[in-house]
Amino acid sequence: MATADRTRSFMKDVKRVIIKVGTAVVTRHDGRLALGRLGSLCEQVKELNTLEYEVIMVTSGAVGVGRQRLKYRKLVNSSFADLQKPQMELDGKACAAVGQSGLMALYDMLFNQLDVSSSQLLVTDSDFENPNFRERLRETVESLLDLKVVPVFNENDAISTRKAPYEDSSGIFWDNDSLAGLLAIELKADLLVLLSDVDGLYSGPPSEPQSKIIHTYIKEKHHSEITFGDKSRVGRGGMTAKVKAAFVASNSGTPVVITSGFASQSILRVLQGEKIGTLFHKDASLWEPSKDVSAREMAVAARECSRRLQNLSSDERKKILLDVADALEANEDLIRAENEADVLAAQDAGYEKSLVARLTLKPGKIASLAKSIRTLAHMEDPINQILKRTEVAENLVLEKTSCPLGVLLIVFESRPDALVQIASLAIRSGNGLLLKGGKEAMRSNTILHKVITDALPGSVGKRLIGLVTSRDEIADLLKLDDVIDLVIPRGSNKLVSQIKASTKIPVLGHADGVCHVYIDKSADMDIAKRIVMDAKIDYPAACNAMETLLVHKDLIKSPGLDDILISLKTEGVSIYGGPVAHEVLSIPKADSFHHEYSSMACTVEFVDDVQSAIDHIHRYGSAHTDCIVTTDSKVAETFLRQVDSAAVFHNASTRFSDGARFGLGAEVGISTGRIHARGPVGVEGLLTTRCHVPIFDL
Repeated sequence: MATADRTRSFMKDVKRVIIKVGTAVVTRHDGRLALGRLGSLCEQVKELNTLEYEVIMVTSGAVGVGRQRLKYRKLVNSSFADLQKPQMELDGKACAAVGQSGLMALYDMLFNQLDVSSSQLLVTDSDFENPNFRERLRETVESLLDLKVVPVFNENDAISTRKAPYEDSSGIFWDNDSLAGLLAIELKADLLVLLSDVDGLYSGPPSEPQSKIIHTYIKEKHHSEITFGDKSRVGRGGMTAKVKAAFVASNSGTPVVITSGFASQSILRVLQGEKIGTLFHKDASLWEPSKDVSAREMAVAARECSRRLQNLSSDERKKILLDVADALEANEDLIRAENEADVLAAQDAGYEKSLVARLTLKPGKIASLAKSIRTLAHMEDPINQILKRTEVAENLVLEKTSCPLGVLLIVFESRPDALVQIASLAIRSGNGLLLKGGKEAMRSNTILHKVITDALPGSVGKRLIGLVTSRDEIADLLKLDDVIDLVIPRGSNKLVSQIKASTKIPVLGHADGVCHVYIDKSADMDIAKRIVMDAKIDYPAACNAMETLLVHKDLIKSPGLDDILISLKTEGVSIYGGPVAHEVLSIPKADSFHHEYSSMACTVEFVDDVQSAIDHIHRYGSAHTDCIVTTDSKVAETFLRQVDSAAVFHNASTRFSDGARFGLGAEVGISTGRIHARGPVGVEGLLTTRCHVPIFDL
């Protein structure tokens, strides 16, 4: 089986499916029944029944079958002279009446061979005007499905109220495509599959070489691009009718796939999540951009919008953040659903548990993010603050004020919550923003971006925050040192190194988070235990989680250390040892002290004293966050003064190294560099300065 496509991940929840079979699928080019295709179709329905799907069919073809039979009877019963006369077109109602019994008899025979029971339901559009009919119809279908019977619907053209039902497009429904769409709504189907004689919806007639198949239909993007060809060669609908039916059903909540009834196992492949045919889904616009723009256009637009944002008053910028917080909470269910789809796809793809953990928006996360945004909104406005005023001459004062950097490019992996934090900081600091998240968080990032940009006022513009969807665009963006002012990569060492080597734009960030906890010989072991457990267990995938536990050699045989190690193991932490700990504790040897586990694992090693611990941290650490647990104030002072990391703590967990805990409201990332910001980077790290010389009255 081919890999399931990410946009089709909802297929796993499908139980009730309606399959509409077009006339072109039922019949051959000569008008006779296509027995091979019908047999294959019935075999797929049999397999779906076995897999506990509820299958409902809507079939066309009765008029075509009846016309073929009546033509044959007329030929048999006509004289040679009769055949020389002009032949009148056969009445469509008569063709339908004759064809319905023959078509249903064939379905019944094929299903009987497969030990599947089927039933025929003939309806007209006028039937649906009666609410009682609709209720009885739902009850009948539910009963049939409970009995594992496949209901087979067809429009009863023989008694239709329309004069020419195969031409008239009036009424509640007007062909079997629109009937299928109506039934999808009435019977609360989870999926509607419209089988056609082509692979799906194309940008133009499928016979034209320049036409391309559209795998996911997005109205804003494709509506004006599509050119429909002729209608069906035998039926009355064609692709135009199928697209109309797909609109009706998908807008009402039932996803629709138009695909080929000629292709092998097409229905089963659709339900397995393969990217075949054309998908219509009410949320499709969230999955890919409706308009392609170049990298430079995105960056320039972000700068223009940022200048409009800077021109707003402090209260107006504050209101934008409060609106964003409200929008996140209002759309929490939709955000969680998209995130769950990403998580499931990542698990199915076999991603590491640490990545899946970073990808997951846990319960309460949206509320926490909204709270952080509100905190940020109520902080003092960081823009246009006078940082320094110098009188350089009489009546001439030079002012240094804070201002936004300009346009930020943030490249991050896995964590969709990072998008929210970064976007809120950009708004607060007046910066334009371009975001590129990992492909594993595509749906989460897309919905979060939409929710946030929809909350931006028209006076600023949605393009203040651009979402980059293609990896190819990153290379182009990294060349734009004239319009992008700062790149902040959040991810692996490899990602950061690649970006630094690929751009002239200043880069702020950290490559690794190899954080240490050092337990000194004078440590209170109860405090040490709480700190170690929090640093490792609270969120092991975070960059500020403990990766290496350094222990003074005098504690090798202490009960307190044994208690800490046992507690870690009890929580499921895998413990590896350095050269000394490996021998003393008889635990597996660590491959490297440089390793960032980002999971429930850590390295333990013994050191001679605080200086040895400091030397170890400088040699193997990443200058991120390190802490000491001790009751000796002189030892603590030595550690705090000498360890050259962005954050150094005494008797506090490494997890404390966080923008929210630092009171920053949120963070764009943690920088281990020295220019121009270090540690958790909040609003201040996204600002620069400019000088003003105000004009005073002379």
